[in-house]
Amino acid sequence: MAQAILLKEVEGLGGAGEAVEVSPGYLRNYLVPRKLAQPATKGALEEAERRRAASEKAAREALERAGETAALLSKTVLTITHRAGEDGRLFGSVTSKEIAQAIQEARGLKIDRKRIRLEEGIREVGTYMVEIEVPGGATASVKTIVAEQR
Repeated sequence: MAQAILLKEVEGLGGAGEAVEVSPGYLRNYLVPRKLAQPATKGALEEAERRRAASEKAAREALERAGETAALLSKTVLTITHRAGEDGRLFGSVTSKEIAQAIQEARGLKIDRKRIRLEEGIREVGTYMVEIEVPGGATASVKTIVAEQR
């Protein structure tokens, strides 16, 4: 058996950065030509360990940034004006795209409209709590006030 370090996730073997035992022919004829793995030498094992530590650190930092962004968004109050009729019903609706633009203007954060959890557009004047999924796994509730445009 030969030892190999996986460069990418391989189904049935393991994830990127793992050292695994494989047959020499499988390593030489399949894994190496497809750049899925490299032979495990002392230097390669040390490099894989450094890469794994760096990726863990980057993941922790991304999680911290996500928490900070979620806290900032939770403190945000958006006011969106829209034309409305006498009964408070909007002409059209407030969509996730408009909410993303309002966040961009208010906080300078670029949020993907697909990460805004809005089952359907907001169709009436009022105050709504909108759930936003922040990249990194955190979620935030943003108070959104829909007002009549005068």
